Amino acid sequence: MVEYRIDRRSGVATYLQIVQQTQQALRLGLLEPGDKLPTAREVVEATAINPNTVLKAYRELEREGLVEARRGLGTFVRRTLGSAPADSPLRGELVEWAARARAAGLERDDVAALFTAVLEEQFTDQQTREHGIKGEFA
Repeated sequence: MVEYRIDRRSGVATYLQIVQQTQQALRLGLLEPGDKLPTAREVVEATAINPNTVLKAYRELEREGLVEARRGLGTFVRRTLGSAPADSPLRGELVEWAARARAAGLERDDVAALFTAVLEEQFTDQQTREHGIKGEFA
């Protein structure tokens, strides 16, 4: 079962944090079709947020087709996302890289900015190659 962690200083709406954390758990294979999400009451008890916020997040996940609410039973995962299991060898390499970055004195935000920049660079280049988009015009 997923445990939500709310960062009140992040600037990201609380319900979106729940949505994003659920999506991440789906991408990593931590949640699979048929798994039950925590009840709104359980999330409220663990995070001290408003129950309506949890329900709003669950409605958004339902709108995206990721979960379904079953009256009287709870909210269940309908489908998964991505294919990067939590035990992937790539995760281990990333853990090592993050440890080296931290040892080099980088702060969390610095690491996030660096990683995001590399992701943008790599995946923009990949999309350009896949779709035959050229940066120059003939």
